[in-house]
Amino acid sequence: MHHRKPRTPTTTKTAVRLGAAVTAGLAITAITTTAHATPTPTSTLPHAAITVDTAYSHADRTHMNQFQKTFAIHEYGPTIAVTANNRATAISTGCSINNPCRSIALSYQIVTTTGPNARLINATNLSKALNNHCPTCQTLSAAYQFIVATPRQLHLSHQARTELTDINHQIDALKTSHLPINQITHHADHLAHQIKTILDHEATQTPHTHNTTNPQTNFTPTVTLHRHIH
Repeated sequence: MHHRKPRTPTTTKTAVRLGAAVTAGLAITAITTTAHATPTPTSTLPHAAITVDTAYSHADRTHMNQFQKTFAIHEYGPTIAVTANNRATAISTGCSINNPCRSIALSYQIVTTTGPNARLINATNLSKALNNHCPTCQTLSAAYQFIVATPRQLHLSHQARTELTDINHQIDALKTSHLPINQITHHADHLAHQIKTILDHEATQTPHTHNTTNPQTNFTPTVTLHRHIH
């Protein structure tokens, strides 16, 4: 009598192979179109990170008042390389002079990086506003990107996260404010500067690297704000 060995399900074999590949390879994190302030899990091992956040608003005759925003926090630990992409796009199409459209897109992206390569980040921050056959339409796109680089790992404090959550709610409130576009822009800018102040304070609280003169591991924490508005 011959005894056949039990067969391992194909799905199990595939999972094992994929797990081994991820363990042996480079850890890559991807975040796409994040709409809430959700922290990215940190890692104690150097890793590569890719993050993309996009706010897209399109107004037309059937959807005359459109508002879209993203507010994302990506808190990384030691990194080999980071690519961060933040975009805001607002489009108004085909509304009449007497019944103009209103399209607003706001994107706020916070990225924290740590270690010798923290300042070697590939950051892109773009906004685009377009009126297609919509001469009296109100269209605004604003992209704000905050890059935090620290020599030692940064963990945003509970107070900082509470304050950032409150700012996120204030950005949400702009959707129903019915303010003119120039005032929306002013408020969006003001909230961006509040975020910058919070992150500046958090960066100064990170531990310092002692007993080293290596500029790659002993540098002053920086918070860089990239702002692009159309």
